[in-house]
Amino acid sequence: MKYWKKLSAATQDSIISQALKQNVNYWEGGSLGVPASTLDDKVFYGQASFLKDSPWLRLYVHNPNHIGCHTLGESEPFFKGTQQLEKEVISLLSEDLLGAAEKSTDGYIASGGTEANLQAIWIYRNYFQKEYLAQPRQIALIASEDTHYSIAKGAGIFGLHHITVPVEHTTRLIEKAAVEAKVRVAMQQGVRYFIVVANMATTMFGSVDDPDIYTSVLKAAGLPFKLHVDGAFGGFIYPVATSEIKLDFKNPDISSITLDAHKMLQAPYGTGIFLARKNLMQYVYTEQAAYVNGMDITLSGSRSGANAVAVWMILMTYGYYGWQEKIQVLLNRTSWFCKELEKRGIRYYRHKYMNIVTIYSEDLQTAIAEKYYLVPDKHTGPASWYKIVVMEHVDQTKLLDFLSDLDKGNG
Repeated sequence: MKYWKKLSAATQDSIISQALKQNVNYWEGGSLGVPASTLDDKVFYGQASFLKDSPWLRLYVHNPNHIGCHTLGESEPFFKGTQQLEKEVISLLSEDLLGAAEKSTDGYIASGGTEANLQAIWIYRNYFQKEYLAQPRQIALIASEDTHYSIAKGAGIFGLHHITVPVEHTTRLIEKAAVEAKVRVAMQQGVRYFIVVANMATTMFGSVDDPDIYTSVLKAAGLPFKLHVDGAFGGFIYPVATSEIKLDFKNPDISSITLDAHKMLQAPYGTGIFLARKNLMQYVYTEQAAYVNGMDITLSGSRSGANAVAVWMILMTYGYYGWQEKIQVLLNRTSWFCKELEKRGIRYYRHKYMNIVTIYSEDLQTAIAEKYYLVPDKHTGPASWYKIVVMEHVDQTKLLDFLSDLDKGNG
């Protein structure tokens, strides 16, 4: 796939309708052993006239279960039509957005970025245990202090060391000396294997890590590692905004990537995405799930096929070049807003290819931050930063209102 094409609403409707015909039809019989059905018809009426004009709502009522990972081969045959659309999404994102070679990745639509990050940690913990006979106490997760809290959560769930690397305050960048110092201490504590998490836009700042800093230190020390990229926020922005990227599958050190469709893609909540190179997913085969065709190898198990197809619909509505245009509009709006802040002497952090602007709390009245629902870096104690995310609904008029209140507050 190079690059994906946009499809009309009518074409999407036709493709989804054909996919549903390949899925199980509970009312036609022959599905006595499937522990599932359509949404309850007494509550979610499946014959409503408006459903004919909404393929996604039709799909939602049909309620396909996409348990398993469909890029690996066998899956539950009851939902093969919509599973195929999920497989198309995984190929499209891996190859067209993130530079993977054709048919070189596996993946699935997860419940969110947190699950996708946990999936990576689970795989690599098992990988080190199987291939190196490592003990959990010998494996560490290493990531910057700006990394999403799901990584700390994963360290606790899987019983691993959690190493936090400090960042420079104004640039939000990790520094090689800091990584070297943390690795040195970890080795003294018996750590021999590393799961590295590099950020393709941190949640609070939109800052982007240089993965080479981590990998150069670990390679010099002769330490085995696996490198995962958390692109939950930036994965749908950064790769289309710049070609200066070390955080996609063209980098041979990167094994997996998290995306989050319910952020910039504006998909329904519950649509994270996990992508990994071939021959990694098998480290989390759950043999006890023998009654599931193909076995289950995902943290979530049963999951919504409707949400997977929602991602497909959004991508097909825009096409590759339409998505580029949308992102460029948001980045241009963000750049304009930053210039307006500079005129007013307001200090902020912003990565040039991201749409997050994080403002120093000293330069912003708390009442203004609360009025516009700005997100602080912490809710316990005084905040140091407040962030604005320039999304589709955050247009120039709303930003002008914010700037006007800034002027009044600083007048």
